[in-house]
Amino acid sequence: MASTIDSAPRRRSVLWSAEHRLTTIALLLVVTLVAFENMGVATAMPTLVADLDGLALYSWPFTTFLISSVVATVLSGRIGDRRGPAPALLAGPALFATGLIVAGAANGMPVFLLGRALQGFGSGLLLVSVSLLIALTFTDHERPVIYAANAAAWVLPAVIGPSVAGLVTVSIGWRWIFLGLVPLVVVGAVMLLVVIRRLPPHAPALDGRRASVPQAIIAALGVAALTWAAQHHSLLSLGYGALGLVALGYALRTLLPVGTLTSRPGLPTVVASRALIAGAYAGMEAYLPLTMSAVHGYGPALAGLPLTITALGWSAASAAQGRFLNWSREASLRTGFWLVAAGLVCFGLVSQPWCPGWLAFVACAVGGAGMGIAMPAISVLLLRYSPEGERGFNTSAMQLADWVGSALLIGLGGVLLGVVGSVLDPSPAMALLTLALATLALLGVRLTGRWPSKV
Repeated sequence: MASTIDSAPRRRSVLWSAEHRLTTIALLLVVTLVAFENMGVATAMPTLVADLDGLALYSWPFTTFLISSVVATVLSGRIGDRRGPAPALLAGPALFATGLIVAGAANGMPVFLLGRALQGFGSGLLLVSVSLLIALTFTDHERPVIYAANAAAWVLPAVIGPSVAGLVTVSIGWRWIFLGLVPLVVVGAVMLLVVIRRLPPHAPALDGRRASVPQAIIAALGVAALTWAAQHHSLLSLGYGALGLVALGYALRTLLPVGTLTSRPGLPTVVASRALIAGAYAGMEAYLPLTMSAVHGYGPALAGLPLTITALGWSAASAAQGRFLNWSREASLRTGFWLVAAGLVCFGLVSQPWCPGWLAFVACAVGGAGMGIAMPAISVLLLRYSPEGERGFNTSAMQLADWVGSALLIGLGGVLLGVVGSVLDPSPAMALLTLALATLALLGVRLTGRWPSKV
């Protein structure tokens, strides 16, 4: 009991102590801005591509962002292991802001795609460098708190981002979704500059693992090919998908820690867990609005409302785990998998017309809570199991596993819709998809029961 009482004042002061206050504000501001752009751009996309005569290239702004993010993530990991997080923390906001300006001022789709590529590259640099900054600034015991705050920084954009983006698009034009964020990104960059000047000198890693940037490009193109194949059902797209899968498998041998694909206990299990849980939950999120509208007749606003419940459940559970610094992160990760599996089972029931639609809100509350517990645990365990000279490589591998898992399982849903269902009648496809997703979540439960006796 004494240890619990003693930890309370410390817990409350972790983020806002004189030592951490500026770092906390800078990180949360940058994360919030990236999240808002991420949530808002999808709302404005139909209007802006029509305005730029780019309806035939509708998916490419998302694909371009993804490809550049994958490459930047791997590059940021290499730079981080060699020179620390400072270079990427400086370049990331600069490239992201430049991309916002280019996209906001675009007079055609080629220029707009260039802006999206710059945004993706800046975002990819930030994803890894922010994790490395957390590793340098917060102790292992304190990190659950900052990861809880990081999750909360995604909630407001998730809740109001689409609505605000829609209002901005209608009232003053879609360009201000991009241009309006630039001054705030500059403020965040200035704060990060001050934080960087306080960091200790970086000791370059001499024997850490190095990811190959060319192979990162191959992996990104593989993911793009698989995404394209899932959206366009033809023999040609099937060939693209097969080539993409081969390319992705080849690249991942170098880009992931040894033993990830077999989930070897320890670090490989952490990275594999990120792919499993992120992919499984992304598969549900991608098709839940379709299920609610096509199966249960919900309108556009109500069909997406359960995803808001996901954001709230995610944030609340993440905040809860941040209050209990002595929790076992291994046990937390396993609990997260159990909750996500339960949420997926509820989604499977909702996908059938005989089940009431309101169960989707339960699915998202339970599944979101599972993600809110599991994702901070994964981040904490990754740093705990990573030698200091390999933190950049391992962080980029974790993010890459997230993207690949999500792309593959969302793509699986698209394939199933084309083979055993349709957009108008998704129930058969969603039943099979849910079976696959829930199986992966339960596999995660099993894998996270095995850990090395010592770190």
